[in-house]
Amino acid sequence: MLQSPTYGESTDHEREVTAMKVHQVERVAGVLVFEPAPVVDDRGFFCRTFDAAVACEAGIAPNGFAQDSVSRSLRGVVRGLHVRRGLGETKLVRCSYGAVFDVIVDLRPSSPTYRNWESFELEGDGQMSVYIPNGCAHGFQALTSVADVSYRIDRPHDPSEDVAVRFDDPALAIPWPLPVGIVSRRDQHALSLEDALAALR
Repeated sequence: MLQSPTYGESTDHEREVTAMKVHQVERVAGVLVFEPAPVVDDRGFFCRTFDAAVACEAGIAPNGFAQDSVSRSLRGVVRGLHVRRGLGETKLVRCSYGAVFDVIVDLRPSSPTYRNWESFELEGDGQMSVYIPNGCAHGFQALTSVADVSYRIDRPHDPSEDVAVRFDDPALAIPWPLPVGIVSRRDQHALSLEDALAALR
């Protein structure tokens, strides 16, 4: 039976944890996936969810984030697709509990992947993080009875800058895996993709 460490002693998890892997995403330029290596035993798991050195090597300033937030969603709930006008924002997103179908849409006219979208399944068991560049819309659907999503953003949130794109816009044709559950009033009145692109100019 494993025993609890004494104060100041490194746990087995901390000694065994390995560095994160970083992957670029082809379909949306500038999107990075940070894949940690959770160490699992009979107690559960230990996992590094952020590493400043790895972020620096990937070209991300670790002290560039201004706010951390978390959302909790019930199965089937869709949040998004959200983007921000003005100076925009970059995000680092992770499913800290449960599982979500996560989507990023490139709304940057100068991007080589303009109007492309990519999806990921993010799970609390894996703790994978996705870096979302400024000018990309983001949304997700909760796949489990409860799903918590953690966000780090590089600018304090200003609701007056928010733009919402319809999650069911036919120009995107995103295949949400579950029947859509509760949607916020804002997302019910979200803009079409074309209107959102105009609003971001």
